[in-house]
Amino acid sequence: MRRNRHQPPGVDEENPYWISFSDIMSGLLVVFVLACLVLIMELVQTRAAVSAAIENLQYAEQIRRTLLEEAAAELKARDIPVQISDNYSVLRIPNELLGFDAGEAGIQPRYYKTATEIGHVLNKVITKDERSRYLDTIFLEGHTDIRSFSGPKGNWGLSSYRAISLWEFWNQELAENERLDRLRNHMQQPLFSISGYAASRPIVSDQQNEDDYRRNRRIDIRFTVRRPELQAYQNVRRLLTE
Repeated sequence: MRRNRHQPPGVDEENPYWISFSDIMSGLLVVFVLACLVLIMELVQTRAAVSAAIENLQYAEQIRRTLLEEAAAELKARDIPVQISDNYSVLRIPNELLGFDAGEAGIQPRYYKTATEIGHVLNKVITKDERSRYLDTIFLEGHTDIRSFSGPKGNWGLSSYRAISLWEFWNQELAENERLDRLRNHMQQPLFSISGYAASRPIVSDQQNEDDYRRNRRIDIRFTVRRPELQAYQNVRRLLTE
């Protein structure tokens, strides 16, 4: 049989489409370099986002500290000695400023002026320089002493009612442009909320006398700051696991 003259020549001799081993390695190197560049860009962007989130959180915490210090100083100037506690996150209102009797949730009339002054100062320091943008929630936290309360919901109910009574008092007594229920956080949600802790977070753990009981009956105002978005934490986790 005659050989077909149109039969292609041997591949390893004359085929122009044959890719040499060195060409393959060169192509892989280019792909590797491009992948590295993409990864580096992602790392730079992620680190920038994380750094910005951390800086925002640090600034928010500084805003909170300044806010509490100003509130405490102004109230002290008005002869209302409140306390700052829990690493500059809580403004503590001792019982002698509001006068909660054992088993009672209402603010006594002789303390109305003090309660009103506290509301005035809170509105002033929170709205200054639009600080509410850096806050998430302000909790009015009610507390009781260790003695059992036989009323509705026991000590849990009593502690919550104490916080509610102060909140309702402010809404009734403060001027319309000072009402705290008008304040919003960065998500345009109400800034203030109510919580009750019963006797679960005492100042004096070993309660032996009336002075110990009185110190635990109180209102704490807890300021929580705006936190970085979940995506920032996920980016950090991705950096650590990849």
